[in-house]
Amino acid sequence: MSRKYFGTDGIRGRVGEGVITPDFMLRLGYAAGKVLGDLSGSKRSGHRSILIGKDTRVSGYMFEAALEAGLINAGVDVGLLGPMPTPAIAYLTRTFHARAGIVISASHNPYQDNGIKFFNADGSKLPDQVELDIEAAMDLPMTTSPDLGKAWRIEDAAARYIEFCKASTPWGFSLEGMKIVLDCANGATYHIAPKVFRELGAEVVTLGVSPNGQNINLDCGSTKPRQMQKAVCDEGADLGIAFDGDGDRVLFADRNGKLVDGDQLLFIIAMHRQQFLGGCSGVVGTLMSNYGFELALREREIPFERAKVGDRYVLEKMQANGWKLGGESSGHIICADSTTTGDGVISALQALRAVSDFGESLDQLKGRMKMLPQHMVNVRLAHREGVLENDEVKAAVSAAESELANRGRVLLRPSGTEPLIRVMVEGEKRAQVEELAARIAAVVERVGNS
Repeated sequence: MSRKYFGTDGIRGRVGEGVITPDFMLRLGYAAGKVLGDLSGSKRSGHRSILIGKDTRVSGYMFEAALEAGLINAGVDVGLLGPMPTPAIAYLTRTFHARAGIVISASHNPYQDNGIKFFNADGSKLPDQVELDIEAAMDLPMTTSPDLGKAWRIEDAAARYIEFCKASTPWGFSLEGMKIVLDCANGATYHIAPKVFRELGAEVVTLGVSPNGQNINLDCGSTKPRQMQKAVCDEGADLGIAFDGDGDRVLFADRNGKLVDGDQLLFIIAMHRQQFLGGCSGVVGTLMSNYGFELALREREIPFERAKVGDRYVLEKMQANGWKLGGESSGHIICADSTTTGDGVISALQALRAVSDFGESLDQLKGRMKMLPQHMVNVRLAHREGVLENDEVKAAVSAAESELANRGRVLLRPSGTEPLIRVMVEGEKRAQVEELAARIAAVVERVGNS
């Protein structure tokens, strides 16, 4: 069965356009209530509820009410969490033994967008078949259940999640003496992250903690970290931490204001596990992970594999290999021995454990890994069919790989949402990488527009 609504990361789009409307959310809530209710046995069991959380977008109020109405109409009780990070909903779904958790968020996108993501009772993403069943149920007529659900607000949700984050560090762990700039992107971590780091002893300088419904991710957070980088230098801080709008991604800046991305953070966490926690079984990256990251892990005999871009694929490969660590260069990091999904706050704490245990600054630790120059060209095409299989394109790629001489790589990847092919080249010399990427892109453009 083909998908109508769900993508690899839930449902997402521009508010009021396409499927992202209040009417759609009402029908989605009803369909989800019917499908997930049938999976849980008796409605009067301890698993009758579904939790709803959201980020700070103004449209979240509208969509929360529509989903709540649909779920209640389907006979499901609803626990309202209010503004909470995406990973917090995964955790709280497990904690309250709920049937499922629903997140209203478009993550790092601007406020005009919104979306929906589901977690199952274990705090993991719904199986594909359940998503397809929900899609099918949306075509059913919506009738009022004779056994309507009820709604209540979970007042201590934030406090529970704060304690969960702090408990991901060992007893006695302290950030006392450390000055941290914290950028919460005017998003869902605005009332969570500052408390976590202050309660662990850090001196915290906050940015992006005044959401107004329209400023989420606006020139701040992990997608726009320059403000955080500058503040680290201005404040004389030890480091900076930036989250995205829904709190599942994190990037750092070192004491010099230099950005530390997801690959570098993963390397630091893996290196810490190998030296202090009894070993690191392996790390999953993506097709876009820096080749220098792969080489640095190889030097330390830590296994590494690449998954397709997307946290779903990273987690699938982690589970297949029995590994506990994986993520993306964007800062979406999964520490599966601490939680079930990417969690910016917990990932940040794991990196800070490494800084503490190694007794070195963040810039010293990241210096143990050499990032290779990586250059990408987005080629917009009239058509993409057959381009990657074209002999001219294959020849251009082969020639570039020969010039790199096993000290770099070439990747051609079609965009999942636009008529683009992304040409990425990675190697030891920036000028060579840029030249090879431009050369391949010219061939791709000629073939795809002919």
